[in-house]
Amino acid sequence: MARSGSRPSSLAETAPGLRRVLRRLAPFMRDERPLIAGGALAMLAAVFAKLAEPWPLKFVIDMFVPGRGGTEPGMPFGLTDPIMLLVLCALSIVLVMGLRATFEFTARVTFALAGARVLAKVRATLFEHLQRLPVAFHQKSRPGDLTLRLISDVGMLKETTVTAALPLAVNALVLVGMIAVMLWIDWQLALIALSPLPVLWLMTMRIGRRIQSVSRKTRKTEGAMAASASEAMSNVAIVQALGLEKAMSKDFLGDNAAELKQGVQSKRLTAGLERRVDILVGVGIGLVLLFGGLSILDGRTTPGDLIVFLTYLKNTFKPVRDYAKYAARLAKATAAGERVIALLDEDTKLTSLATPVKLPETQGGIAFENVSLNLGGSEILKDISISIRAGERVAITGPSGSGKSTLLSLAMRLQDPDAGAVRLDGRDLRALAVEDVRDSFAFVPQDPVLFHASIARNLGIAARHEPTPDEIIAAAQLAGAHDFILSQPQGYDTVLAERGSTLSGGQRQRLSFTRAALRNAPIFLLDEPTTGLDATTQANLADAIWQLTENRTLLMVTHDLHLAARADRVICLEGGRIVANGRHEDVLAQGGLYAKLWAEQMQTGVAHAAE
Repeated sequence: MARSGSRPSSLAETAPGLRRVLRRLAPFMRDERPLIAGGALAMLAAVFAKLAEPWPLKFVIDMFVPGRGGTEPGMPFGLTDPIMLLVLCALSIVLVMGLRATFEFTARVTFALAGARVLAKVRATLFEHLQRLPVAFHQKSRPGDLTLRLISDVGMLKETTVTAALPLAVNALVLVGMIAVMLWIDWQLALIALSPLPVLWLMTMRIGRRIQSVSRKTRKTEGAMAASASEAMSNVAIVQALGLEKAMSKDFLGDNAAELKQGVQSKRLTAGLERRVDILVGVGIGLVLLFGGLSILDGRTTPGDLIVFLTYLKNTFKPVRDYAKYAARLAKATAAGERVIALLDEDTKLTSLATPVKLPETQGGIAFENVSLNLGGSEILKDISISIRAGERVAITGPSGSGKSTLLSLAMRLQDPDAGAVRLDGRDLRALAVEDVRDSFAFVPQDPVLFHASIARNLGIAARHEPTPDEIIAAAQLAGAHDFILSQPQGYDTVLAERGSTLSGGQRQRLSFTRAALRNAPIFLLDEPTTGLDATTQANLADAIWQLTENRTLLMVTHDLHLAARADRVICLEGGRIVANGRHEDVLAQGGLYAKLWAEQMQTGVAHAAE
């Protein structure tokens, strides 16, 4: 996984633009450049309006408040009527503030729209990327944490862009403009006024890093909480059956308490930073009042100039004060952005040719040539060589952990072998587009995957083309699912609970077979299709399997040797190696592991029959 925990070395990396995050997400912004440019122009216009706001007040004050010794500063713009000056200044304030409000509204809405579009693309890209990541990645990741990154972390980036980063970006421009005007009015007073800024800068850098560190821990803890809750809720029946409620609650409450502690720590740091900033701002304003007042007494500055100076000074410190206000939010957004980037940078580990070979109509031949695979330091497959002809039905059996299901995973290119090659109709899978490879297979997993949708939608979701109602019914009849589907409240329109929890195991498996039939692929891959089912259901599903796979290639992993015996060929694995390969009768006659497993299963069957 890409490293995402490095501590920021400067305030610029954690504050307004979330620099590192935005740099990584820059490609997503290209289509929105006209919108972003329009927002930037509106933001600049708002800054200029902000700079002009105190000047009408300066003219009025200078007109009514004489300088030292009663000297009059005179009327600006050649005006002679004080009433006219008051009217013009009043109208100017209304106009300038109205323009500023309009430009700020335009900038905020424009950036909000651009941000929403960009982050919608990020979320869509992240979702697609997650689905392409190898099975090994998902096996070591917690689904709840991945969901939090996809939904909450991306949402936090979007919210912060509008409510924190944009105001800080505007205020940073205001700071530059106002410092320039202050230096122009009185450079000596400006230097005195800005003397607290270096202290503020260093202080916010130091405390900002601590807030950033706490926020990273908080997001990690929140991810753990989401994962714990997801695991408990998705397996609530097992949790209740095993009496695990207290154990699951203990894990969740531990993370919850840690998140509470980290949240309080972040708030305390943020509040402390805000108070320190307020004190230093007060010091700056006090210095300006002291030295500015002396300057007025000496006749070097007018009261109006001091008002402009104080107004600018207040706004000059505003970006630093806002950073203190938004520090925790920005830190959380940065941590969230780093978690999103870490996933986007996660390597799919499936390398293909820049221009994949176009796969013609798949015939169905599969070959494993000297295939070896290591996972987690363990050798799962060792120099496996198998050639399966198009239309051949092959059963793969052997003890648990011998690498049977891994062969199916390699065939679908869910992962690549460490050595050797897997070929489809003679072509190395790595030379083909992943989409073309997987389009050649219909897969029935051991645990059927059903979604919270209608039965018809569940059946047609994996089809290579949108099936018609008649095609769905025909496939269901072939898989023996039609009758029980009609017995559901709304038939094919019945909406299933998540994972089809309201159906029996046999019913779920029949729906899985129906989905495979609708896919109409030349190769069928079945992983323990009858495990956990009663003898009658197993026999019925076995008949359905042979009907569905007629004239198609079948690669079936099974512990049911009665089912394996019906295949054209049986391959027996042990410890990642092939220990038997041939017709059922021939392999049985050879003795060895397969014959031993067959004898054990026959003995178990006789014992069950006698009970």
